[in-house]
Amino acid sequence: MAERLEDLNLPNAPIQKIIKEALPESVHIGKDARSALSRAASVFVLYITSQASKQAQKFKRKTLSGQDVMNALSDLGFEEFLEPLEEFLKSFQDSKGMQKKRKMKNVTADDPEIAEVDEIEDSADENIEDD
Repeated sequence: MAERLEDLNLPNAPIQKIIKEALPESVHIGKDARSALSRAASVFVLYITSQASKQAQKFKRKTLSGQDVMNALSDLGFEEFLEPLEEFLKSFQDSKGMQKKRKMKNVTADDPEIAEVDEIEDSADENIEDD
């Protein structure tokens, strides 16, 4: 648990990056406004996390899932965030699947015995394609 209230704040750099990307280049934002937006973002994340945690506890789980966050957003009236979040979660899961495949390929390439089996399988596949 956080020892100080400041420990619950999100890091400033990512918040500033989001602010910079959201505003036109000609718009500048004061230090106090950046601080207020950073605090508001932190409170929002804590609010959603608290509701998602209740969802997980209801099903006797200790780990929050993406679906818990989606349900929390819906329960709290933030339905406009659901579609972008669903798209993000899908792309995140797809990228994790690709990383897993790459990892598996690296594992097989590094293990001489498995690499030999892969070569035999590749050669068999080529022979099948030639027929």
